[in-house]
Amino acid sequence: MKRDPDTDAPNFFSFARDYLHGYMPKVQGLTPKTIEAYRISLECFLDYLIQIEHIDRTQVSFEHFERHYLKGWLAWMLEHRRYAPRTIALRLSTMKAFLAYAAQEDITLVALSQAAKILKPPSSPRAPIEYLSGTETRAVLGAFSGATGKSRRNRMLVILLYDTAARVGEITTLTLQDLHLGAPGHLSLTGKRNKTRTVPLGAKTIEHLRVYLDEFHPGRDKLPARRPVFYSQHHGQPTQLSVDTVSAVLKEAAATARSTCPSIPRNVHCHMLRKTKAMDLYQQGIPLPIIMRLLGHENASTTAAFYAFATLDMMREAINAATPAITALAGEELSDDTLQVLYSLR
Repeated sequence: MKRDPDTDAPNFFSFARDYLHGYMPKVQGLTPKTIEAYRISLECFLDYLIQIEHIDRTQVSFEHFERHYLKGWLAWMLEHRRYAPRTIALRLSTMKAFLAYAAQEDITLVALSQAAKILKPPSSPRAPIEYLSGTETRAVLGAFSGATGKSRRNRMLVILLYDTAARVGEITTLTLQDLHLGAPGHLSLTGKRNKTRTVPLGAKTIEHLRVYLDEFHPGRDKLPARRPVFYSQHHGQPTQLSVDTVSAVLKEAAATARSTCPSIPRNVHCHMLRKTKAMDLYQQGIPLPIIMRLLGHENASTTAAFYAFATLDMMREAINAATPAITALAGEELSDDTLQVLYSLR
């Protein structure tokens, strides 16, 4: 029952249950993990209403979703719960999405949804993103010697992670039917919300893949199309690798490569390799919309903001290349005092 039988007002708990247990899994096709994150955000708001506004849980209604309650909630999360700005932004986006759904279901809730839309979470400092340099990347990609079958599998796994900028979950679910090695070579990745995108493959990667497939998937034309590209044997059957296994493979590659390239960070993870590929493309002048498609980003601002700081490095290199050498006038040697004046930051 979506309306209170006594007041005929929209019933919050009825809308919330329909949203979490009906709309999100059955209409949007979201994963249980995503749905749980939304539930936690809604529960967080209820905690605020109960603890700070002293509203009995059974009395919570859409009246308590007005703007001043939401503003108080944001301040409470920041000042009392000590949540990071990123966490608060996630909570607020969840609330906006829920109210947008409620407004679509009941026109009397449109004003609440519109008022929530203009709320802004606290800004968070944008930390420089971590990515590997060219030397570090080459060291990691070449870390596995290929002396054993497992080593050859792991080498192919790391190469493909980098070349496709795939999410780790997309690599673990990759199957033989997703590979297309004929010209133009590409593969299909299934990412968030079961959305599929096509990613081109480099010529060298295709060469590596052909050798890998001949060894690990002999006679692949007759094998099941859904056979995992990367697998381990479990009870005699090829079973897709877990996310933890792929992460461990990359950490092993980084640890091995660090012996010859000490600058490799201690905490190398799969997402760092994804960012490294994207940054390499960006610094080669590939337009952001193309990188956005490669990464599977739906929002252009995600990619633009993420890599904006790299523009400074590119500008600096361009300026250095375009600026002629500064030399003293013939016969005139600059004194230490003059050099201090010229190069001081004061």
